[in-house]
Amino acid sequence: MLPLKEKDKPIIQKLLSAGCCARCVLRFCCVSVQAAYRKPPEETLEELQIFINDTKNDKCQDSVALDSTDEYKLKDAAESETSEDPPNKRAKLETSITDAQSEEGAAAVVKLKDGDSRVCVVCLGILQELCGTTQAVKITEAVKAGNYEFDTLVLSVSLPAQLCVREHSCWLHVKKEVREKGLVLNKDDVIQVKEAFKWIMQGMVAKELGGIAVVTKVSPFEVSVEFTHSETDADCHFLAATCPDCFKPTKNKQSVFTRMAVVKALEKIPDGKFLKHYPCPPKQPTSSCSPQEVQCLHVSVFVAGRYNKFCRSLPQTPWVIDGERRMESSVEELIAAPILSAFRADGFNFSSSGREDVDVRTLGNGRPFAMELLNPHKSRFSKEQIKQLQETINQSSDKIKVRDLQIVTREAMSRMKEGEEEKTKSYTALVWTQKPIQREDISFIDDIKDLTLDQKTPLRVLHRRALAVRQRAIHSMSTRFLDSHHFYLRLKTQAGTYIKEFVHGDFGRTNPNLCQLLKTDTDILELDVESVDVDWPPPVPE
Repeated sequence: MLPLKEKDKPIIQKLLSAGCCARCVLRFCCVSVQAAYRKPPEETLEELQIFINDTKNDKCQDSVALDSTDEYKLKDAAESETSEDPPNKRAKLETSITDAQSEEGAAAVVKLKDGDSRVCVVCLGILQELCGTTQAVKITEAVKAGNYEFDTLVLSVSLPAQLCVREHSCWLHVKKEVREKGLVLNKDDVIQVKEAFKWIMQGMVAKELGGIAVVTKVSPFEVSVEFTHSETDADCHFLAATCPDCFKPTKNKQSVFTRMAVVKALEKIPDGKFLKHYPCPPKQPTSSCSPQEVQCLHVSVFVAGRYNKFCRSLPQTPWVIDGERRMESSVEELIAAPILSAFRADGFNFSSSGREDVDVRTLGNGRPFAMELLNPHKSRFSKEQIKQLQETINQSSDKIKVRDLQIVTREAMSRMKEGEEEKTKSYTALVWTQKPIQREDISFIDDIKDLTLDQKTPLRVLHRRALAVRQRAIHSMSTRFLDSHHFYLRLKTQAGTYIKEFVHGDFGRTNPNLCQLLKTDTDILELDVESVDVDWPPPVPE
């Protein structure tokens, strides 16, 4: 039987008379037994009628006419936890108040007319016909169409904001009755429509998916069901006038009447003011909510590795200026395309530990990078499959090479970013000098240690970086003489040091610079990144 108490009778009578569905009545009676919501709604309604008109209590002597002749069957606790498919048929309630008076007040005589229907004034049909086998099949079809890999799923529900207004109205409707009876009923104890919907639907969806677990809290795979109800959209509008500070336009929201904003306004508005602007109980709707397209979303998967770049005409990311593409490809695209295809992801975010210019090579053990794969439909990969994916990337182009490819956690990504400013990097630059030089003219450079530079934002990046003077350190340098106008300069520097600007001075924006040290104009002809000293991601054995 339904876990109801004597004190619930006046609440049940009030809500049924107001046009609430049986499941919403249970919610307002704070029934937290999930199995109670999984019963077919007409069975629940019949139980409610039997409960409030029970002659054994000698308090409510009214009669109940029921067209349904199905015998009410009790289920034990174990059976009630299994999912049942509630019928799609709804029942209309017609209420009238009889002359008979009891110690608790007038009791409602409720008649059911077979074939008639009435949409619940609170849930707007969500806990009626929108909460059954048809909806479970629709959800299942969306999941199967996406062809996702998952072991569990979590069901989320997005409801129209006006449901909060209607629920508040019904709460005020029963609040007076409760107080007159000297009873205590906390609004926070009322079961939310979302919770009741999930309790009913989880078992049905699990059954349709062949036993896949539909969990209540955490799962990497989320299935979202959204409902709208245009007929009652205006229910919230009066709150904007009474609580204007709760409704402020935001960039990402189409309407100011978000669920959070409405809840905040309802917490502030006095009961008397609410009742002046909104009917209590709410008006009867003529239609149910409209279910929107079911959305499926898998949490992001993160892939990391290190890349080498062997080409001096390849940007790290797509190079587009004024809407026009300047280079046909990029490091990001060459790496991302095979990975995106393998994971069947909807999109990606690419990041790396620093970046090199389009004409700079990255050699040595490569530059750490990571990709966030958005809504991947495939997420299970063995080490062998990842190794094969790495090989696919490397065979696709001779401009780049990837190593140490692996799946990592979101938390591990922070280690790459930490290294951008804290770690060291090594470079080799081919330097030209205007004045002829001898080998001994550059040998003193080898003895310079921990040289501190003041680098004003370079002219070439001023369009995308704020103007500032940044201190950077060159930890060590070594030279290799080539001829009277050329030598190789090897540097070990603090991450974030502008090497090109140190060599040519950037019109005096970097101090000291190589021009000052050699007392002649110098320029950089070629630059290679030899190492990025970030110990992440961990190496993968060949």
